[in-house]
Amino acid sequence: MQKRICAITMVRGSEFFLRKWVEWYGSQLGKENLWIFFDGLDQTPPGFTAGCNVTAVPRIEGTVSKSDRGRIALLSAKADELLDSYDFVLGTDVDEFIVPDPSLGVSLPEYLSGLNTEGRICFSPLGCDVVQRIGDESELDRSRPVLSQRSFAMLSTRYTKASILCGRGAWGSGFHRVRGSNFHILKGLYLFHFGCVDAADVLARIADEDLGSRGWSRHLGKRYRLLGTVSKLPVRDFRRATAFARCMQTVCRPPWAWNKPSMAGIRILVRIPERFKGLI
Repeated sequence: MQKRICAITMVRGSEFFLRKWVEWYGSQLGKENLWIFFDGLDQTPPGFTAGCNVTAVPRIEGTVSKSDRGRIALLSAKADELLDSYDFVLGTDVDEFIVPDPSLGVSLPEYLSGLNTEGRICFSPLGCDVVQRIGDESELDRSRPVLSQRSFAMLSTRYTKASILCGRGAWGSGFHRVRGSNFHILKGLYLFHFGCVDAADVLARIADEDLGSRGWSRHLGKRYRLLGTVSKLPVRDFRRATAFARCMQTVCRPPWAWNKPSMAGIRILVRIPERFKGLI
């Protein structure tokens, strides 16, 4: 039996990624099951959000960490409410896309509907940080699917998130974990993060004075430095590397956060298989 599933996010600006988010999750779950919160009453919902559940809230002020805590508190409270009507609540940023491996031949709702949720509060897809390989890949053409233009991803613990709620629990900042709950990384399910798909966009965000005043410079600087190292890393086989990363992240935990995954500093770059091209 197909489960009832919705997706939730919060956004300020980022219209390009929001459009992608609505297109992907709308195609999988139906736009009527998408819940979008705009961070700031000055934000005007774009026309393509028609049919979604859209709410603008007063802007959550503060530095990165403080505003992140405010946003996740709001989204966790909404997810708790939605679990009265839904079996699963998917929580992601607008540049994050949960995708089942096309080789499985199932849609996202079909995949999730097949899970045994007994005793579980949350599930995690394996995090894939999609990157531009500068020198090999050109600037992003925003009229075309992203995955048709980008062929590489870092297997990243930062994006192996507790994004899929099936029970009562409060997310930690950025959906990285559910407080007081262990995580379970699903086989054949991936979270593609698009924050590093275009070096020019990262540079523009670094130059944004508003983001800088809110403490984003360090985070965005790390993203840009990552792009500078990608071309120096060997490219691993997707199937073998993802199996290894899933096992590693399940077993290894940072000592300061037992319910977050770790790779013990191992960096793995994979080539995204052709079967994912054109999806998003």
